[in-house]
Amino acid sequence: MSINRREFLKTLGVAGASVTGVSALGKSKPEPDAEEFYAILHDITRCEGCQECEVACAEANGLPDVADDDYPDVDIKREPTPKQYTVINAHDTSVGEVYTKKQCMHCAQPACASACLTQAMVKHAEGPVTWDEGKCMGCRYCMISCPFDIPKFEFDSNNPKIGKCQMCFERLKAGEVPACVENCPSEALTFGKRSDLIREARQRILDDPDTYVDHIYGEHEAGGTSWLNISPVPFEDLGYNTEIETKPYPELTKGFLYSVPSVFILFPALLMGLREATRDGDEEGADHE
Repeated sequence: MSINRREFLKTLGVAGASVTGVSALGKSKPEPDAEEFYAILHDITRCEGCQECEVACAEANGLPDVADDDYPDVDIKREPTPKQYTVINAHDTSVGEVYTKKQCMHCAQPACASACLTQAMVKHAEGPVTWDEGKCMGCRYCMISCPFDIPKFEFDSNNPKIGKCQMCFERLKAGEVPACVENCPSEALTFGKRSDLIREARQRILDDPDTYVDHIYGEHEAGGTSWLNISPVPFEDLGYNTEIETKPYPELTKGFLYSVPSVFILFPALLMGLREATRDGDEEGADHE
């Protein structure tokens, strides 16, 4: 029997919590003790499809180089992968060819973190949602729960990992901005406090209503995200999911603990034990070699 994301969240999502108990904009450096989420504003009207953000992301995260034949094409829908955290897509629209950037949206109240039984997925005070390999048991509940279909699993690996944008969390802690923002030549990406970016986005729309649609994608979607977008055409024309709930997805899990079968509490521990046993076996085999 198949289960959709909404049903999954209503029956599983809160388990993770139960088991574990514009000077400010642009490329300004973040303060580690931020009291408000940082965010990134993607102005789609400025994106030139150059893929410099993809190249910078790969370099910053130790990922494979972007292949020469892997480029935006209106006839191809490119998706992030475990080894490519962000992609640029081309769209044929009423105003001509438009480019969009796809990666983790870094929800304010992420469904993936709520669904994660071991706190491998965590929302940080600075804004990023990160994945911790050492805590992950490979259940892939994060993949099912994400309304944006972002976390990707390495199905072809003997030691599979979950791959997704981490908003360059290590760079943020070091006082740097995300690599994609730093390397965008057209200034299509702006980094700063979320409230400042929303004000900036609204001002751009107000100043040039003929250029922008009156919608900041990410302001309310999924309860709000740390990745914001403004566009010259309706977001549905660019493949964005415009039917996403505006209420935070973890709220769909309220009342879960009063009805959850004990198997959902005990099964994760079993999986973690099996994972660690398998990992130890792999390491011993490697030592013998």
